Amino acid sequence: MELQGLHGQVVDRIGLSLAADEIRAGEVLRLEDVQERYGVSRTVAREAVRVLESKRAVTSRPRIGITVRPMPEWNLYDPQVIRWRLASPRRDVQLRELAELRAAVEPSAAALAAASGDAEARQALSEHARAMANAARAGDSAGFVEADAAFHRALLGASGNGMFAQLAEVTEELLVARRELSLMPHDIDMAAVRRHQEVAEAVAAGRSAEAAQAVTAIVNAAHSEVEDLLAGGSCGYGG
Repeated sequence: MELQGLHGQVVDRIGLSLAADEIRAGEVLRLEDVQERYGVSRTVAREAVRVLESKRAVTSRPRIGITVRPMPEWNLYDPQVIRWRLASPRRDVQLRELAELRAAVEPSAAALAAASGDAEARQALSEHARAMANAARAGDSAGFVEADAAFHRALLGASGNGMFAQLAEVTEELLVARRELSLMPHDIDMAAVRRHQEVAEAVAAGRSAEAAQAVTAIVNAAHSEVEDLLAGGSCGYGG
């Protein structure tokens, strides 16, 4: 959830600076430094630091100050942290890590969803796949991303694994942030739509191995797309 208000703006500005290494790991700040740098009151600065602590980006101790933690110690599953990393000069690292995470989790989630026999979840997947197809035919990239995010959220939820389900927010942040940060190709690849339809059909039929294979095709296509975009090329949207 995006933070609102002045302290939320300060958190975002500091986080972007941290992710870009403009404020480096091990650097110690005082609360007064935050006040002066961002032109805010002590109350706002203190609340911003509290939020950054909750994300494990910094530690704050009396008589020591605010210490920036190394990035591997941050809550890297936090959607806002993902957004900061995607906006940083090292966005390629975040994109690859997310692609690898999806490849490790989503095929297993699809297999579990197919085995679950949850009629409501199966219907939801089919509806989201149809919404993706409709948005693609209309050239509606925003609608396509929204339907794509909903599809993967439903898939992870249908797995019945609560920990998988909570990763849906990570996947959704990747899909939405890529569009906002112009990290997506201009054209929607209809092959991506067909791959999602194949997943929905395999899950509906209870074919676990086929569902896992179809999702593997999606995440592999998305990974290839990311690599192509990072190399300066162009391609269709893989989902």
